Amino acid sequence: MALLHSRRLLAAPRLAAAASRASSWWSHVEMGPPDPILGVTEAYKRDTNSKKMNLGVGAYRDDNGKPYVLNCVRKAEAMIASKKMDKEYLPIGGLADFTRASAELALGENSEAFKSGRYVTVQGISGTGSLRIGANFLQRFFKASRDVYLPKPSWGNHTPIFRDAGMQLQAYRYYDPKTCSLDFSGAMDDISKIPEKSIILLHACAHNPTGVDPRQEQWKELAAMVKKRNLLVYFDMAYQGFASGDINRDAWAVRYFIEQGINIVLSQSFAKNMGLYGERAGAFTVICSDADEAKRVESQLKILIRPMYSNPPVNGARIASMILNTPDLRKEWLTEVKGMADRIISMRTQLVSNLKKEGSSHNWQHITDQIGMFCFTGLKPEQVERLIKEFSVYMTKDGRISVAGVTSGNVGYLAHAIHQVTK
Repeated sequence: MALLHSRRLLAAPRLAAAASRASSWWSHVEMGPPDPILGVTEAYKRDTNSKKMNLGVGAYRDDNGKPYVLNCVRKAEAMIASKKMDKEYLPIGGLADFTRASAELALGENSEAFKSGRYVTVQGISGTGSLRIGANFLQRFFKASRDVYLPKPSWGNHTPIFRDAGMQLQAYRYYDPKTCSLDFSGAMDDISKIPEKSIILLHACAHNPTGVDPRQEQWKELAAMVKKRNLLVYFDMAYQGFASGDINRDAWAVRYFIEQGINIVLSQSFAKNMGLYGERAGAFTVICSDADEAKRVESQLKILIRPMYSNPPVNGARIASMILNTPDLRKEWLTEVKGMADRIISMRTQLVSNLKKEGSSHNWQHITDQIGMFCFTGLKPEQVERLIKEFSVYMTKDGRISVAGVTSGNVGYLAHAIHQVTK
């Protein structure tokens, strides 16, 4: 009996603990949907087909389909290691040599805004983190409107970044699925109706996900309309140099808008153009009316950053800074980033050529007209489904492919698969 009694005593706390666990604070939390792009990668990993292709991931691959670390990055890392620097915290605004070099890269060394110091640049956690700093800054200090107008479609992360910062999401026409090209008249019509003093987001180059950019004449018309409507422009520049292979060409729109007297805000990322994906090196810039205003804006950006993550990571900023500020490394980087851009442009050309060889009667010119890492193929969801099931070619349901995942070794197979589902 004594043993039975002791067992009952032992069981009582266990039952109490189980009851305690049953009334969890988090029982109301529902399972969230999987990330559409990460979901593509997971499905790809499970596939056993030796010919499988992952065209979902937005990261550069060499012509062997392998992740690529730039030579200039390896050299910069070796130079940093030789200096035996400490691991102390950076200032809240980041590494000064990095932020200055980032601003100069975006604005141009001869930029009046840059030379006069009427700008502020803070280091961010790559493109996403820099966008979020900007979104929080707008939420707190842009008093005229809470509305942010995104191109339709836009990068999937833009919506939650601005929404979670407390902004209201709106849209303007951008892409015409019938022609797989820019709906310029639709964009101009919609922008002409955006309420004055609203915020408009523009992709500086290599629009994600469509790969469709305005021509310079169209950028000029967009700038004139934006100025007429008195809109605040938020430029997202994640691909400078990586789009065309020319850093100045890719930054042309940003610089032109500033020259037209439009004071923009800008997010930059060094993930793609330096291959610093996991290093999370980015920057956020505000163009101000004068240097004094820039100092006040900088003080408030620091106040915003402090409770978010206190200060940014040091290693990626050191690498990017070393490359941008060392003439030999910068020259080598410009050659390498052009090489990456040229490989992607070549894959676009080869894909169209192979589709013609397959006997496709469709017009695939949009593949070579588009630019940057991503291509909106025009494939329908049911065609994408067939590509995955029948050919183990993985991409997002909207038919967007990462051209970086295409190589000289698999471009023929991809063309064959696309022809089979589109003929």
